Amino acid sequence: MPALHFDEGSFQKEVMESPVPVLVDFWAEWCGPCRMMGPVIDQVAEEMSGKIKVGKINVDEAQQLASQFNVMSIPTLILFKNGKVAEQFVGAMPKEALLNKIKAKI
Repeated sequence: MPALHFDEGSFQKEVMESPVPVLVDFWAEWCGPCRMMGPVIDQVAEEMSGKIKVGKINVDEAQQLASQFNVMSIPTLILFKNGKVAEQFVGAMPKEALLNKIKAKI
């Protein structure tokens, strides 16, 4: 299952009220490192299916959410657990490094 797409309308239900941890990728179309992370995010979504939910938020389309979570540079990945920020990662990273960081927090 590829990563989901969240927006300001679905964020509360899909992320904040989720019974499982949620990894959210804050990204933009024009961001080179974000585009590099795209396939990694989809692979993580596939490998972690059933354990966490993985989705993306385009910061150009959801500026309020980016501001609310102090997203200053992208890509920013935020792991939400029980409706709260459990961890925040900034910048591109290899899949294994990301998986290790996620597994340490869930």
